Amino acid sequence: MKIILWFILLILCWPLALFLLFLYPLIWLLMLPFRLIGITVNALFDFIKALFGLPSRVLRGRS
Repeated sequence: MKIILWFILLILCWPLALFLLFLYPLIWLLMLPFRLIGITVNALFDFIKALFGLPSRVLRGRS
């Protein structure tokens, strides 16, 4: 989807499209720490959910 939008922008305004083509890796590098924090927080919440769900799994036994 992004590539199609970029090609449309290339047709409409090629200097802006080329500028965004060079700017995209910098934006990706700036967003990388936030993605890593998001992955870490998601893993922490999954761990807490598994920790609180463990007693019910143990009491339920084998199926």
